[in-house]
Amino acid sequence: RLVGSEMCIRDSVYTASTMSEKMLKFVDIGQQNPPKRDISDRKEDFEEIYQEFLKDRAVQQSSRCSQCGVPFCQVHCPLSNNIPDWLKLTAEGRYEEAYQLSQSTNNMPEVCGRICPQDRLCEGNCVIEQSGHGTVTIGSIEKYITEKAWENGWVKPIEINSEKNESVGIIGSGPAGLACGEQLRKKGYKVTIYDRYDRAGGLLIYGIPGFKLEKHVVQRRIKLLEESGIKFVLNFEVGKDSSLTELREKHDAILIATGVYKAREVNLPGNDLSNIFPAMEFLTASNKKGLGDKVELFDNGTLNAEGKDVVVIGGGDTAMDCLRTSVRQNAKSVKCLYRRDRENMPGSAREVGNAEEEGVEFIWLTSPKEFKGTNKIESVVVNKMKLGEPDDSGRRKPVVEENSDFEIKADLVIKALGFDPEDLPKLFNEEKLQVSRWGTIKADFDTMETSIEGVFAAGDIVRGASLVVWGIKDGRDAATSIDNYLQSKQKLRVA
Repeated sequence: RLVGSEMCIRDSVYTASTMSEKMLKFVDIGQQNPPKRDISDRKEDFEEIYQEFLKDRAVQQSSRCSQCGVPFCQVHCPLSNNIPDWLKLTAEGRYEEAYQLSQSTNNMPEVCGRICPQDRLCEGNCVIEQSGHGTVTIGSIEKYITEKAWENGWVKPIEINSEKNESVGIIGSGPAGLACGEQLRKKGYKVTIYDRYDRAGGLLIYGIPGFKLEKHVVQRRIKLLEESGIKFVLNFEVGKDSSLTELREKHDAILIATGVYKAREVNLPGNDLSNIFPAMEFLTASNKKGLGDKVELFDNGTLNAEGKDVVVIGGGDTAMDCLRTSVRQNAKSVKCLYRRDRENMPGSAREVGNAEEEGVEFIWLTSPKEFKGTNKIESVVVNKMKLGEPDDSGRRKPVVEENSDFEIKADLVIKALGFDPEDLPKLFNEEKLQVSRWGTIKADFDTMETSIEGVFAAGDIVRGASLVVWGIKDGRDAATSIDNYLQSKQKLRVA
C-alpha cells in the first residue's frame, strides 16, 4: 500500500502524465489561426472576416497551451481571465465548463474574443510565443467556446434569488455601463440604463464596423440583459430630458459611463473645407446604414467613400476601421497617413496587416501640413517626418523634415486622431461634477465615486479613450463599489 508522501508522488506523476496527454503540445503542433475569408469576397461586404474554428482545431490549438507556472496571458489581461484553465477544459472537450469559467470574469467574452488586440495583451505575452513556437490563439478559442455556449443554450438570463429595493441608474450603454448593469442585476438591484442613441451598445454598435464585430452579437447580449430585468431608456439625453439631479432623486446610486466621443482636431489651413470628417461621424453613418437605417448624408454621397480618393489621418484602431470601411464602400483609393513608422503604431498589428491585404496604402512617417481645395477638399499637403528622441510615452518623437512636403489627391479626408471627453458638467447641468484638466471625470481611485455623493464614474470618461476590455473591467469594479456604497447606507438606516 502507498501512504503519505508516496501517494502524493503517485498522484502528482499521474496528473502530470494525464496533462501531458492533453496539453503541452506546442512542440508537436504548430500555431494555426482560424481561416480568413478570401480577400476579394470580404472586401464586398461587412461580415466578419475570420471564420470560426472547427471543433477539432479548437481542441488542437487549446492543447498547445504550456500550462506555465506564471500565466503571463492572464497577468496581461485587464480582466485577469483564467485563460490556462479554460484552454485546458477546451482541450478536454469540456466546452460548457470552459465557457462558464470564461464568463465568470468577462461579461462579454464573445465580444473580447473578436475585437481585443490579443497581439498586445494575452497572446503577445504567451510564454510559448516568447519561446518562438507561436502563441496559443486565445481570442479565437474564446470566441469558439462562447459561440458554442450560445448555440447550446448555456447562456441564460440572470436569475435573481433576492430582489432588492434599491435602484441604480446608469448613463451610457457601452461596455462599462453594460458590464456594471449586469453585475448589479446579479446582486438583485433594479437597474435602468440610459442612452442618448436609439440603440443600446454605444461604441459596440455605432463605432466598430461589422467586419470586426457583427451587430447581432451585441444585440443578442442586450436582449439577454433585458430578459434579465434590466431596463433600457433610449433616445435619452441627461441635461435635456432630465438633469443629473433629477436622476439622483429617482435612483439610489448613479453611474456615469458615457465614454468619450468628442473628436480631437487638427487645426490646419483649409480645415473648414467640406468633405473633411471626424472618424466617428463616418463610422456611425456606415454602421447605421448597415443596420438598415435611412442615412441621408450617406445616401447623398457625402459620407460615402464610393469612387473617392480617401485619406485617413491617424494610426490607431479607429483609423484602421475607417480605412477598411472605405475599402468596402468601393473607394477609388485608400491611404493612411501616420507620423511614426510601423513599429511605433498604437493600433493592432493584425489590423494593419488586414488593411494592407485589402489594398490600403500606408504612407509611414508623414503628417498633414495643409488641406487644399476651393470649397471642398482636393488634396492634402504632407510633411515627411523622422523619428527623434523618445517622448513621455516612450515612443520616439516625430520631427518634421525640412522642405520635404508633397501633395496627395483627396476627395474625402477622415480624421482619426483620438477622442476627448465632452463637457459633462455643462451637458448635465451639474456644476458640482468635478473634472480633471483633460476633461475626464474625477473619481476616487479606490471607490470610483465622483465629487457628488452616490454618483460614480467608470470607463473611458475616467481613464480616457481606451479598449473595450478595460471598459468591462471598470464597469465590474464600479458595480462592486456601488454595491458597497448601497450596503453601507442600508446598515446606517438599520442602525
